[in-house]
Amino acid sequence: MKKSIFAVCDLEASYACNLMDYLNEKRTTPFEVQAFTNVESLQAFAKDNEIEILLISTRAMCNEIRDLRINRTIILSEGEVLQDLEEYPFVYKYQSSDQILSEVMEYYAEVHPQPHILGNMAHKTKLYGVYSPVGRTRKTSFALTLGEVLAETKQVLYLNFEEFAGFEELFQTKYKADISDLIYFSRQKESGFIFRLNSVIQTFHELQYVPPAISPADIRDVSGSEWMEFLHEIMDYCDYDVIILDLSEQVDELFQILKSCDRIYMPIQEDMISQAKIAQYEKLIQMLDLQEIFDRTQKLKLPVQSLQREGNLTQQLVWGEMGNYVRRLLWEET
Repeated sequence: MKKSIFAVCDLEASYACNLMDYLNEKRTTPFEVQAFTNVESLQAFAKDNEIEILLISTRAMCNEIRDLRINRTIILSEGEVLQDLEEYPFVYKYQSSDQILSEVMEYYAEVHPQPHILGNMAHKTKLYGVYSPVGRTRKTSFALTLGEVLAETKQVLYLNFEEFAGFEELFQTKYKADISDLIYFSRQKESGFIFRLNSVIQTFHELQYVPPAISPADIRDVSGSEWMEFLHEIMDYCDYDVIILDLSEQVDELFQILKSCDRIYMPIQEDMISQAKIAQYEKLIQMLDLQEIFDRTQKLKLPVQSLQREGNLTQQLVWGEMGNYVRRLLWEET
């Protein structure tokens, strides 16, 4: 079954084609994106094809477009306000492609049930867990670097489950929604979950991520089975090669999630207290007869890398000692 059509129409050909290429490369939207650079070609296409979403510039919008078979029309605005188009939602043209997609998916999810979407049964997504019973191991620095390096050649999603990830402070940004919002929609069994996901996803360069929860209480009561259902929804409808789980003790039924991971990276420290914590953790795994977690776990003594507040944090990691370490690690595993 073919994907539904998401059409982009802009008289500026380079803009329309670049946006189409970017959205198709993401492989997370449940649409086939088509670009049109004039009204005539869009009309001809619409005669034989149903268009689910049309994102069209104000200069291209006309009465002929209103008569086409289009389920949801969104105006690509350059900042002008046109009273004759007030019936349509507006998205600002000159912002990041990620933000455009986020706003389009948010509008779409609010008013449309999810059309039938073909599940991604053929694509196998790998789960990489990053977890340590020891604190201050540079676990998140490693997980972010791993994600960035893998994303140079693969489609990668990063999920952070820590109580206080600090991303808004680290990256000087404000998130409109985060992983707790997605869990809410997943729990509601709403058919538009995949659109909500695409409205929340952000990127660090090529690495895609869902903003972590602001309040620990928002995800502390999420059960292990709910987390697994949440992950399976993503894997079923998105073509990710790898999903990286940056885990913490606040995750309920942590071992259930670790059992599902294809690889588990455990950053460690070698001091006496840290080793005692690791020994207790491993003893508990033995008591629970979870040999598969042992088999998939690789202990890591991570390098120390100083980071500067000025400059891009993830790029400092990728091109510093941590990046060199991750590249060697991945090379040895191939």
